[in-house]
Amino acid sequence: MNPAQLLRRRVVRSLLGLGGGRARVLDIGCGQGDLLEELCLRHPEAELCGMDHSGSGVGIARSKVPTASFLQWDLLQEAPPPARLRSWATHAVCSEVLEHIDDPEVLLQNARAFLAPGCRLAVTVPGGPMSAFDRHIGHRRHFSPGDLRGLLQSAGFEVEMTRSIGFPFFNLYRLVVILRGEQLVRDLTGGEEGRPSRTSRLVMHAFRVLFALNPPRSPWGWQVVGVARVPQQAVR
Repeated sequence: MNPAQLLRRRVVRSLLGLGGGRARVLDIGCGQGDLLEELCLRHPEAELCGMDHSGSGVGIARSKVPTASFLQWDLLQEAPPPARLRSWATHAVCSEVLEHIDDPEVLLQNARAFLAPGCRLAVTVPGGPMSAFDRHIGHRRHFSPGDLRGLLQSAGFEVEMTRSIGFPFFNLYRLVVILRGEQLVRDLTGGEEGRPSRTSRLVMHAFRVLFALNPPRSPWGWQVVGVARVPQQAVR
């Protein structure tokens, strides 16, 4: 139900630029497979692979997208990838992952072993101030477009662009999250059978509508996105 997740999935699809070719897409930090499920429906010709540190997340994702392959893997530990996945991906996604990592450069460097030369990587990370809810879900830091660009370059990627999006309505949504703080944590975990409260559901529905009115880019947006490529000459 999270409108921010719907926004990010729409942006990621645009950044990947899959078209109609037979792409091989790796979702780095695939979670419970929501993005891969959507890509499977929209691009049935693409080969899909999800990777996550969480075994339970991988299990849920596999049940959602049985035609995709999945790998439980810790990218913070340097280890050679399975032979079938070495330099495999032509397209990759790392969405809302790097903010949870103490050393995201290590994760990106190790991920490159799975990516083919020229692989297109779409990244999303949070910008703007952190809230109590962000800390509750494990955020270590937030990024500016310059921060993301520097991180991708340090990890050995060629950066095509980084920018902010989401102004004004995503920023307004984030302000609601910041202002509600700990109360939001209770709203989202204390409803009947673990469901969000009625108020939270109504607010999330309203923002889903408002997000469609955001301009495609803005220097004031609190969602940061980027596109980078693995250098053609670099193969790990």
